[in-house]
Amino acid sequence: MNINVEEYYVKYGPMVYRRCLAMLKNEDRAADAMQDVFVKILRYKGSLEHKYPSSLLYTIATNICLNIIKADKRVSPAEVEDVLHTIACYNEGESRVIVDEYLDSIFEDEKEGTREIAVMFYIDRMKLQQISDVTGLSVSGIRKRLSKVKQIAASFREDYHEQ
Repeated sequence: MNINVEEYYVKYGPMVYRRCLAMLKNEDRAADAMQDVFVKILRYKGSLEHKYPSSLLYTIATNICLNIIKADKRVSPAEVEDVLHTIACYNEGESRVIVDEYLDSIFEDEKEGTREIAVMFYIDRMKLQQISDVTGLSVSGIRKRLSKVKQIAASFREDYHEQ
């Protein structure tokens, strides 16, 4: 199957722009980042899996924005934390309420930032080294946090199935 970049741009461009704007908080920078997303799609369209194009574009937009934030030396660590928090707390629709309660239970006793790490790894599909670069934590520390979250989630699943 061949990706029609023009159709993707028309259909998903507004979603990509909103994501970039939410992360970068600047219209011009968000527009530039959105263009970078579609340039990347053009460049790699022959090798991209496009079963779920909105998810693919969302992930690419997130990664591009994180790279822009990281490269921008004027951004304070507090602003980076705000962006990571925005990523972790991104919710769509009322159906997310139950999921949010479940996630809050999982992360309730975890160190600050663990939820953001989990979002970057499981949802944004970032590599451990990329997460390390963004958060400043070691790869082994990130691996330990993810392992613990996985154990907690597994115990919640077991409790749910016993009910």
